[in-house]
Amino acid sequence: MIDAVLLQIAKHAILEEFSSAYEFDKEKLFEKYPFLKIEAATFVTLEYDHHLRGCIGSLVPHRSRFEDIFQNAKSAAFHDPRFHPLSERELSHINIEVSVLSEPQIIEYEDFDDLVTKVEPELDGLIFKYNGYQGTFLPQVWRELKSPKIFLEHLSMKAGLSPLVYEEHPEIYKYRVQAINEDFDKIPPLE
Repeated sequence: MIDAVLLQIAKHAILEEFSSAYEFDKEKLFEKYPFLKIEAATFVTLEYDHHLRGCIGSLVPHRSRFEDIFQNAKSAAFHDPRFHPLSERELSHINIEVSVLSEPQIIEYEDFDDLVTKVEPELDGLIFKYNGYQGTFLPQVWRELKSPKIFLEHLSMKAGLSPLVYEEHPEIYKYRVQAINEDFDKIPPLE
């Protein structure tokens, strides 16, 4: 379920770090949007003037959709190890994207060339797992890495390994996302 309320939750989580004045009625919210109580895996991505500024998420459902978005928004804004914590003066430059992930499905493949044919550009998000190493790319990464071969090579590097690791047959999962995004200042507050 994709609804603008997902962006409102992410925005509220970020604003709450700057002031305790941002309050809303959680029970009223759950009455109006019961799907927020259902467990879901989500990612929250922040961009500052079209450049990545934070991205944190869950690959499998383990808490309510509301809680997952709320916590991932806080983590993307203030705890992504690649960036310094978001400052209040940056907010007017921020775009928030919330992605809701489908359940990951393992890809059965013979070798790297076969794997390349089983990946659908622009649609599949991928998870790479091998001997304790793990990485994922949301489908949105296809905008930058347009071929399946390059996408997979960069995914192994994101996990901290060489593309040669595909000779060892790592586990690869695919998933899809439903995503919604908006500029921070255009997202209305939660009520």
